[in-house]
Amino acid sequence: MQKGNLSEIAESIKKCQRCDLYKTATHAVPGEGNPQAAVVFIGEAPGFHEDREGRPFVGNAGKYLDMLLLKAGLRREDVFITNVVKHRPPENRDPAPQEIAACSVWLEEQLAAISPKVVVTLGRWSLARYAPKSKISDVHGTPFKTGGVVVLPMYHPAAALRSSQTERQLTEDFLKNKDLLQNPKTADQITETFEKKGQSRLSDGQGSLF
Repeated sequence: MQKGNLSEIAESIKKCQRCDLYKTATHAVPGEGNPQAAVVFIGEAPGFHEDREGRPFVGNAGKYLDMLLLKAGLRREDVFITNVVKHRPPENRDPAPQEIAACSVWLEEQLAAISPKVVVTLGRWSLARYAPKSKISDVHGTPFKTGGVVVLPMYHPAAALRSSQTERQLTEDFLKNKDLLQNPKTADQITETFEKKGQSRLSDGQGSLF
């Protein structure tokens, strides 16, 4: 795909009517961060606060993500943060398959423009883009390579806020992958290590909620 300008892509997203979500949303939420980021975080969809501000991960889950980034030695401005769906689904419901499909063109363009070394998937919807038959509970915290990029599956921060066990696992996953997140050029080397250990095999089960 031809690389575009992130600002131009964002403007196109703000005008997008490829699905009906724009009809009930206050603002589109294209994403934000470093346009040359080596690490991209992909969540699910904007929530209430994101819809009001037009920015990703600005509610409680976003504050928790900021804390996790600091634990890994990163700041929000070091990475790029976006979602698989760019408008808020009503009542924060799950995005429908046709909505994800309609919005996929924007995520494709963003990733092409940024060319990250590492993509961190937050929750099952972004994981499904790379490993649709895998359960987040089976693969979280274990990077794998696909399509020329290293994918690091993580639980969604919102799930961690509802479960102390998930919160502990998410924190541990960030800490154990700190070197990868700080030095994404080592992605190939770290993935090889996981593959040699046989830890990068993906489950054939169905996706879980987060």
